Amino acid sequence: MTIDDVEYELTRQEATALQDAVGDALTERREFFRTAGTHREDGSYEVSRRGADSSGNAKVFETFDGLRRLFERLPEEFTAEDVGRTGITGSRRHLLVRHFAEHPTFDCRIGSQNPLTAVKASASSDVDGSDGPPAEVGAD
Repeated sequence: MTIDDVEYELTRQEATALQDAVGDALTERREFFRTAGTHREDGSYEVSRRGADSSGNAKVFETFDGLRRLFERLPEEFTAEDVGRTGITGSRRHLLVRHFAEHPTFDCRIGSQNPLTAVKASASSDVDGSDGPPAEVGAD
């Protein structure tokens, strides 16, 4: 292998270790209070329940931008039912509402627990001039 006009020769073991390190660098998992997000090696993004090991507790998007576009299409206040209108079914709808509220990229918070409702930041400050109630304890 050549880097900056310097030639390097790797043993099979060194090449395997380098390949593993590159794969780890392309895969990133962030855990939040109730959800987790994983940027996968193939470029997809998986939202899952924190600590769950079943695919029934996950939703995979082709890219993180796909998740961002879904968030942008949702109303200023949205519930699992609103998420379900996009074709996402079952408990994954609630999972996504929570993930949007927990992930720092998405400027929203949980507004109520029953029904589970997320409120985008622009909507919460428009209501009474405040930022709304504090975020859930333990949310990142």
